[in-house]
Amino acid sequence: MAIGGLALDVAGGSGNIDAKITAAVVMTCVVVASSGLIFGYDIGISGGVTTMKPFLEKFFPTVLKRATEAKPNVYCVYDSQLLTAFTSSLYVAGLVASLVASRLTAAYGRRTTMILGGLTFLFGAVISGLAANIAMLLSGRILLGFGVGFTNQAAPVYLSEVAPPKWRGAFNTGFQFFIGVGVVAANFLNYLTGNHRNGWRISLGLAALPAVIMTFGCLFISDTPSSLLARGNHDHARVSLFKIRGAKNRADVEAELAELVKASQLAIEARAEPFKTILNRQYRPQLVVAVAIPCFQQLTGITINAFYAPVLFRSVGFGSGPALIATLILGLVNLGSVLVSTMVIDRFGRRFLFIAGGIQMFVCQVAVAALLAATVGAAGDGEMTKGYAVTVVVLLCIYAAGFGWSWGPLSWLVPSEIFPLKLRPAGQSLSVALNFAVTFLIAQTFLATLCHFKFGAFLFYGGWILLMTVFVVMFLPETKGIHVDYMYQVWEKHWFWGRFTKSTST
Repeated sequence: MAIGGLALDVAGGSGNIDAKITAAVVMTCVVVASSGLIFGYDIGISGGVTTMKPFLEKFFPTVLKRATEAKPNVYCVYDSQLLTAFTSSLYVAGLVASLVASRLTAAYGRRTTMILGGLTFLFGAVISGLAANIAMLLSGRILLGFGVGFTNQAAPVYLSEVAPPKWRGAFNTGFQFFIGVGVVAANFLNYLTGNHRNGWRISLGLAALPAVIMTFGCLFISDTPSSLLARGNHDHARVSLFKIRGAKNRADVEAELAELVKASQLAIEARAEPFKTILNRQYRPQLVVAVAIPCFQQLTGITINAFYAPVLFRSVGFGSGPALIATLILGLVNLGSVLVSTMVIDRFGRRFLFIAGGIQMFVCQVAVAALLAATVGAAGDGEMTKGYAVTVVVLLCIYAAGFGWSWGPLSWLVPSEIFPLKLRPAGQSLSVALNFAVTFLIAQTFLATLCHFKFGAFLFYGGWILLMTVFVVMFLPETKGIHVDYMYQVWEKHWFWGRFTKSTST
């Protein structure tokens, strides 16, 4: 289906392979998607503990002192580079880990990389919960970052390779769904432990629980057939494919296996440095999209909402408890919207959700900026009544819903499904690394940006949302329902990218 003549679906692009939904593929994808728990839990827990008085007393006393001033500038209360380093240090480690993970997934498989990520995150959680000083606290964060980097690289690729092509979008959104579950669980725990002297230790230490859940689950699944074939394990790949597709669908499974073998042979024959090959002109469309989407995802400002929502809500007039409740509501709205995405993503397609969600987020960002300008003002010393503060929460909930059913799940799905097999690990690693890099920059600078830009910070992100929506309209082809090994066809038939591609599946 074309939208404005700019995108094309490819009839028969899946190679006439009719992969069925089976109990085995559902359970496998649930286990893999649960790796999103550790990322989501960390996002949610980080923002909450930074509002806990005992935590600030121990590690960031100057921030606490500023917060207790008689009439602080609401935009600048939590502006501390050390405090933001606590949040953003994880993403530097995640950036490095995601690049390393490309080699690991190619050499040892997607499953092994996820297990390694879970164990690394587990150790990081233990160190964070036992932290006695800022150095120990940041060391734990770095280990958490390595764990998240490994799993965020491997899990979306695993889901895209295993899910039936017709329902790949729905299965892949499971990763974002579990990120949302992790955020909500963390927000709820923050609320329960917020007034406890060691509440921050409980919140940080319990990050070990989602790590144990996903790591334990990964022990009982096999690697993807594509990964096994790429490493020469043909017999294991056959067993794995029959397990997830079902023995009753023998003809379809044999046909799919033959296509996977062909793709893996082409990848093996074209052995070359993937990070060099990905720069070739014929892969320019995939590279641009894989770079743009994760950068744009973070420039929506959503991570700032997740990290600093409790801080933001306290700044506009909520107390610690109400701020955490408002943050919990925000997380629940986001989680519900991911479920909406799961139901409609393979019906309406990626482009429609990207565009509709972008418009929704843009309107909300502009409205929040206008509300802050009218109440708190540019100087940051105005008063915001409870009614206006509740309106801010409502607008941010609508904004979070727009993200949850569009840029949230799709930013993991699209980069993981558009590359050929030989470039898939490298392409996903590059995409995840850029996601972490931009997240680090935004997380490290947001509180300072809020302090200096005032309400203009929300207009800044609104401008980016408008730009990324135009990018999708012009340059992103529709990929729903197409087998990952036939994805090259959408680039060949695109109005702009067709000039870069060759008529080949390699």
